[in-house]
Amino acid sequence: IREALKGSGAQLSFMVQHQPRGLAHAVQVAWDFLGQEPFVLYLGDNLLENGIADFVARFDPGQMDALILLTRVSDPRRFGVAVLDGEQVVQVVEKPQVPPSQLAICGVYVFTPAVHQVIATLKPSARGELEITHAIAQLVEQRRVQAQEITGWWKDTGLPLDLLEANQLVLDGIQRRIAGQVDEASQLTGRVAVEEGAEIVRSRVRGPAIIGAGAKVIDSYIGPYTAIGAGVVVEEAEVEYSIVDEGSQVVRPPMRIHESLLGRGVEISGVADLPLGHRLVLGDGSVVRLGK
Repeated sequence: IREALKGSGAQLSFMVQHQPRGLAHAVQVAWDFLGQEPFVLYLGDNLLENGIADFVARFDPGQMDALILLTRVSDPRRFGVAVLDGEQVVQVVEKPQVPPSQLAICGVYVFTPAVHQVIATLKPSARGELEITHAIAQLVEQRRVQAQEITGWWKDTGLPLDLLEANQLVLDGIQRRIAGQVDEASQLTGRVAVEEGAEIVRSRVRGPAIIGAGAKVIDSYIGPYTAIGAGVVVEEAEVEYSIVDEGSQVVRPPMRIHESLLGRGVEISGVADLPLGHRLVLGDGSVVRLGK
């Protein structure tokens, strides 16, 4: 994480939670750093179209100790759920089997320092964690929690399919721009972004799609809702509705790559002189579906 954020231009401080003991415990770990100031708790797998600036600006520490962001979902059982009286939160329930509302807690919160005293009194939940929803529930009893529904789309990217859907939402908002090199034999259709240093040679790209800085697309087809990362090489291949992260190579695969997530430094290639079969090197939690 430190390496990935190096060079982002932001001034960052890191605090290590040595054991996964819950979100409230993470706040507890950061107590000395947070001090006596209001703070934002933002879970990293949440993606919001319009950001959180307006949400944070609405926070009034004189009127509330917590402001939580909500969105309506069809299946609230996967989330913490809130019940409202106007903008006042009157109940929060963590992943209920029978949800009392369709308002899911999005994983973005603003707190005053009052939450630290509440967290200090928490007992571990059944899964051995200090739950942030339990801290919010205590603040709710004091009538000091308000809520705001999001505007625009929100995506929880906790599952692989969620990442592809989030990628689709982001690419829906891009504008066509060509900063790299596209030869005369190539065809770009729709909203395609070609970043600086990228090369497209004898290929067809249908947007929305993005070709990252320094990437090379040669004799290939890139379909809609595909993100090709920096330094990626795609040669004699078809890739559609996929994310290919930086430094990966997709060279002459025997079939189209679609609905796929390829991490950094992945190599996919077709080999014609070997017996029919598959040679796979897969990381933890990989999902592979093979067919003719």
